[in-house]
Amino acid sequence: MYSLTFFFANFGPNATTFIVPAEIFPARLRSTCHGISAATGKAGAIVGAFGFLYAAQPQDKTKTDAGYPPGIGVKNSLIMLGVINFVGMLFTFLVPEPKGKSLEELSGEAEVEK
Repeated sequence: MYSLTFFFANFGPNATTFIVPAEIFPARLRSTCHGISAATGKAGAIVGAFGFLYAAQPQDKTKTDAGYPPGIGVKNSLIMLGVINFVGMLFTFLVPEPKGKSLEELSGEAEVEK
């Protein structure tokens, strides 16, 4: 069970985080854009982790953990998380497919030889 969970957790998100940015950014800006992409992904993970912690608190103020405001509950938080993940998957399909072309050809950086 652990192996399957680990595989599927890294199969999609890992490719989106590390492989896709290396393919879609132009060669001369690749390292800078890849760094920005990685930093944004990690910042999103932090926001998601802390946001879920706050959102998953019960709506009843008497049942919340000490120091936390009332949230929307675990069930609603998981539904919201699923919707956000689905929207992220849809945005991933907007990434251009290289179709065997080099990055320079895709970005228009390649010199046309006559």
